[in-house]
Amino acid sequence: MLSWFKKKFIAKEEPAGVEAEAARPAEPVVAPRAEEPAERASLLQRLQERLAKTRESLTARVDRLLLGRKVIDADLLDELEELLITADLGVTTTRALLDRARALVARKELSDPSALKGVLKDAILEYLRASGKGAEMVQPASGPFVIMVVGVNGVGKTTTIGKIAHKFVQAGQKVLLVAADTFRAAAIEQLQVWGERAGVTVVARPSGTDPSSVVYEGMEQGVTQGFDVVLVDTAGRLHTKVNLMEELKKVRRVMAKKLPGAPHEVLLVLDATTGQNSISQMRLFHEAVGVTGLALTKLDGTARGGIVVNLSHEFHVPIRFIGIGEQTEDLRDFDPEEFIAALFAGNGQAQADQ
Repeated sequence: MLSWFKKKFIAKEEPAGVEAEAARPAEPVVAPRAEEPAERASLLQRLQERLAKTRESLTARVDRLLLGRKVIDADLLDELEELLITADLGVTTTRALLDRARALVARKELSDPSALKGVLKDAILEYLRASGKGAEMVQPASGPFVIMVVGVNGVGKTTTIGKIAHKFVQAGQKVLLVAADTFRAAAIEQLQVWGERAGVTVVARPSGTDPSSVVYEGMEQGVTQGFDVVLVDTAGRLHTKVNLMEELKKVRRVMAKKLPGAPHEVLLVLDATTGQNSISQMRLFHEAVGVTGLALTKLDGTARGGIVVNLSHEFHVPIRFIGIGEQTEDLRDFDPEEFIAALFAGNGQAQADQ
């Protein structure tokens, strides 16, 4: 959990005088926290249960399509194409998957229809892995790690921030929340509630305050008071409004001015139930502020989880978190292998690759 901060809190425990080690440039740390086999099996089972609707929409339908088929022909591939598109994998991603299948058929490396599901599984896992390759979050050499969280209203952005804060606290970090969504009074109050739950400090000002001034104050506290992590909530009015994007650009500039290199992560929160609308949101936010990571919420309540694959393949931006329920622990660190094992599970068992 949050293994990219492992190096930082280990460095704090070094005895005084070990200055050479502390002065080394920051490096990505990607080794996951060790989990007991029983714990991992339980987590995988829970993920499998929560992805049931998406599994029915995608892999179960693939199973039914392939059942009894004797050959891979144009009709079968056309039906598969329609199935994948309606499962929210999108046209571009679907075509890439089918092009791979057609190439294997042409080289006579694929002839059995029942093997098509395995081809899809391997390709999708490859897309998910590729989007996160070389994109580990890296702690700054000095000062706090700053995460700018963006997203439209209603996607669960503020709740996601609260759950992420809890994760960092559990990892031993000193966390500061900044309530810069000053256009919506409920957002400020909601973040304060989450701050109380997590036991962290919240920088907040009355509704209508200039968001940039709140961010500046938050950054000042983060730098001078020794916080490890600063999570900044931002406005989420309609993503089609130019003024919102300009406001977010301004907030980003304020962060960078106060702490060079900040924000170190721009995390876009998306509601998985909106399907292809997430693509347009991703495109607009990415153009405005440069999204570096994704959090997808409400995956437990949708059959449109194929959007996870579509986003990974089309934008090559890593998925950091997925939300599979209301509880704090239901915001899960995204693991491609675990996700695929749950999505392609059969007969009630998560069949992870060995």
